[in-house]
Order: sequence, then structure tokens, then C-alpha cells
Amino acid sequence: MIQYEEFELPNGLHFIVNIDKTTPFVVVNTLYNVGSKDESPERTGFAHLFEHLMFGGSKHIPSFDTPLQKVGGENNAFTTTDITNYYITVPSQNLETAFWLESDRMLELDFSQKTLDVQRNVVCEEFKQRYLNRPYGDITLLLRPLAYKVHPYQWPTIGKDLSHIEQANIKEVKDFFYSHYAPNNAKIAISGNVSLRTVKQLAKKWFGPIPRRDVYARNLPQEPLQTERRTLTVERDVPASAILKVFHMCGQLEKDFYTTDLISDILSNGNSSRLYQKLVQDQQLFSDINAYISGEIDPGLFIVSGNLNPSVSMEAAEKAITSELQKIREGFVFDYELQKVKNKFESSTIFNEIDVLSKARALAYYANLGDTNLVNTRLHNYSEVSLIDIKRVSDTLFAETNDTTLYYMSTNNQ
Repeated sequence: MIQYEEFELPNGLHFIVNIDKTTPFVVVNTLYNVGSKDESPERTGFAHLFEHLMFGGSKHIPSFDTPLQKVGGENNAFTTTDITNYYITVPSQNLETAFWLESDRMLELDFSQKTLDVQRNVVCEEFKQRYLNRPYGDITLLLRPLAYKVHPYQWPTIGKDLSHIEQANIKEVKDFFYSHYAPNNAKIAISGNVSLRTVKQLAKKWFGPIPRRDVYARNLPQEPLQTERRTLTVERDVPASAILKVFHMCGQLEKDFYTTDLISDILSNGNSSRLYQKLVQDQQLFSDINAYISGEIDPGLFIVSGNLNPSVSMEAAEKAITSELQKIREGFVFDYELQKVKNKFESSTIFNEIDVLSKARALAYYANLGDTNLVNTRLHNYSEVSLIDIKRVSDTLFAETNDTTLYYMSTNNQ
């Protein structure tokens, strides 16, 4: 059980505080309710660009890292389709430094052409290295627009086209900042050796003067029900052919999310899981195979991804995957299997709660979902999943009309 207190400033900035006297550190986790799904289809990759811009200097602080390093702190960030998350870890006596740094970049960034040019080049190089010039790197660029036709999950966080970031200008960057990076569009979770009184004082001092902003009103198109199977075949110079099968699943706020997550664990969580035992060890069709969920807030994807062994045909590989999914649909799941994945989830969750960074990130995330206490009740939600739930959900999830498959063929095998 994670204990926490919450309060909100008049400008709409929401704080969640977890006091942990067992550590000499404190984590300040700032979550902005903006992800790649909030971008214009003609200007994708902006949320990820801002992950970099937020470290490029702010209104009163030319260098973010230098003062943080001087007080023994460290920081990082990540962007998803749903959120952008920044976190700072400092010795607890230097908490105010973290508040000073975080509040200044919430107030205003260094909107100079030089900063934009530097960070834009960094992002463009990342796009090339991770997505264009690396084996299997373009899979997400191919798979998302195949699975999504309307919802902005159809592009990855890096963006769908390199030119969108290359052509970004100062005005577009400023507009994106002021319509998304606002106190009334953020959650700050603090975990560590602090007092609630100190946090409230520092919050009022450093964040209180930042004005509310007119935040972009999210009104996303809903992805229509997929009614027929979709496929795409590509050839690439990669070591081995791969197959990816994706299925539309419910969003994170729906009850069946927990069931779907456990289905992925039954199929692929460790060397004792079904896909590894049957398709890697027994039949030796794949060198590796995984099943996992995208875990997004809006309806996301259930993904099965495998690299084929040499001389294995794509037809044989796909048939084997389909057979394993069909067994789940037909109810061939044992109680001990379900209990095993529940136990694994529970132990990993409890282990993560020891770490102040994990606690701060989780508190901010669930507060953003609208129910901070999910950080404590999600274990119960997983424990309630039954074998009947597994069969019911998988029957719809793995329907042929809900199947989108990417055949990623290696030219080396021909």
C-alpha cells in the first residue's frame, strides 16, 4: 500500500506526495498530459521533440543539467503516445533545486533558433539511427498505420515522417508548448524523504506564480471496429524473417484491460510460458517470440512478435501462432497458469514499490488517469480475473477479423 497526500494549486497544478523516510533521496516526477496522439497529422513527433527541448534551457536557466549535477542530482524523461514524463532525483536536502529547475521550464523555454536547431538535429539523428538505419527499425512505422486508420495512435512517438521535425519552426514550437505544457495540464508526484509542509511551501513559492493556460481540448477520433483481416508483406535486408500479429484491445480504464494483460503473460512471460515452450523449445520454429500489450490509455494493441528460425516458412510460423491463440479462445487455460502469472505480477509490483522513482512515476500516471488510488487497487483488479474472463476476452480479441499481420521477410533467406 502506497500512502500519499494530494493537493492542488489555484493554477490547476496537481501534486501527489509520498513520504518515505527510509531513503536519503527524493524524486520529483512531472507528467504532462500530452503525447504523440495530441499532434497534428502534418506535424508528428512534436511531443518527443519537446522531451529534448525541455532540457535545452529555460527562461532563466540556460543549462538544465549543470545546476542539477552540482547538487548530486540526475534526471531523465520519456515520451509515449499518451504522456510526456520528466523525473529528477536529488538528495532530499536539495529538493528546492529540483522545484526551481522544473518550475522554470514549465514557465517558459528558451525559444531560440539555436536551441531548436540543436535539438531538432538530435531528434532527426535518432529517427535515422533507430528507425531507418537499424535492422527491424521500421516495423513500428509500418505496423501502426496498418492497424489504425483513424486514431492518432497510427504513428509512433518519433513521428511518422522525418520531414515533420526537419521543417518545425519557432512559431509551431511555441504554439505547441503553450497549449500543452501548462500547470493545469500536469501532475507532479513526489516520493522520498520529505515533509508535506515543505512540499506545499516550495510548490506555492516556485509553481504558484505560473499562470493557467488555455490548454488544447482533446477530442480524438475513435478508431472504428476492424471488420476484416489486414496484411502487409515487406522485404528487408535483415538476419531473419519476422512476423507480427496485432489485435485491437480495450483501453487502460476498462475492466478487461487486466484480463488482456494476463493473457499476454500466459502466452509469453518467461521460459515457462506457452509460446516459448511450444514454438521455441519444442517445435523450434522461432529463435524468440513474445506477446505483449501496448498498454495505452485509449484502446491499444495486443502484439505477438516472433523471429523465425532459418528454413522455417512464414506459413508454418503463422499457423503455429494461430493454433496457440485458438487454444486460449477455446478455454484451454489451466488455473495454475493463471495463478502463476498473477503471482509474478504481484511480486514485481510489490518489488517496484520499494523504489521511490517507481512510486513517483506510478502516482503521477494514475493521477493523470483520474484515479490516483489505482496505484493500490490495481493488484486487486488483476487478482479478480477468472478463467471465464480469459476465455470471454480472448474469444473476441483473437477473432480473425481483428487480426492485422505484418510479414517481414528477410532477403537473406531467399
